[in-house]
Amino acid sequence: MTNMQKAYIITGPTSGIGLATAMELAKHGTVILVGRNKQKLAGVQTAIKKNGQQAVSIVCDISDISSVRLAAKQIIGLGLPIVGLLNNAGIMSRKARKSAQGWDLTYATNHLGPFALTEALAPHLPDDGHVLFVVSAIEDPERKPVKMMGLKGGRYISAEASARGEWLAGGSKMAGMDAYSTSKQCILVAAMALARENPRLCVNVVEPGITHGTNLGGEDTNAIVRCLFGKIFSLIPAVAQYKSTPEKTAKTITGILTDQSGKTGVYFDEKGRPMLGSKLAQDTGFQDRVVTETRALLTQV
Repeated sequence: MTNMQKAYIITGPTSGIGLATAMELAKHGTVILVGRNKQKLAGVQTAIKKNGQQAVSIVCDISDISSVRLAAKQIIGLGLPIVGLLNNAGIMSRKARKSAQGWDLTYATNHLGPFALTEALAPHLPDDGHVLFVVSAIEDPERKPVKMMGLKGGRYISAEASARGEWLAGGSKMAGMDAYSTSKQCILVAAMALARENPRLCVNVVEPGITHGTNLGGEDTNAIVRCLFGKIFSLIPAVAQYKSTPEKTAKTITGILTDQSGKTGVYFDEKGRPMLGSKLAQDTGFQDRVVTETRALLTQV
């Protein structure tokens, strides 16, 4: 199969890492752009086609499980030879907001939606097809930048509690960070469990690094967090090693999605090197528990 006969799905492709990756992935095949804003999707699609490459758009709110399932059907209906799925869309919101199902918006966007999309599309991917999740090492309370920010990592109680916006006591004092850390921890561990469940696929995760130029939640994102992640932290020698840009991360992500070595169950850092998550995230029992509880929650929709 030549590059132009391949297709890659990417969620959240209209800004930051997602936009840079969509442009990079388009060099390797047709890009299926999945996002909420029809006009922004059209803009990215036009930019890709101006480069002589191919893209199609699917409007979908990744936080809305019904919208996700409809989008999956539409993607399958395109009849394109899909070889990769990039779950990139995510938010970091300081306000507690609700999804269409009445669930915590951060948890629904960063974990439930990507999980549901993957469950719907995985059976339609070929052997050695790729599923890649963009996660965040902020879930690890022992990681240096996390400690410096005074954060506490993932605060998971249960999928039901997370959907209600409830987190383990003793968490971060920074608004919205427990929701973000926990949602990213959940999709990380779910990916590891899915890699074990689906050995015919290459299911991996990537930490994009401390990246200036992302738009996690737009104006609703905690301004202090944006400043720390985008500017200040990248200048501190102790954490400068984690610095990246959307363009650099896009090349790393594209390299993982087009890799033919069969790697699966790998947590990649911003430079494409294997890394480890928190001790809890490495626990296969916890991984399986999160998947079981997530599936039970999604049956309500």
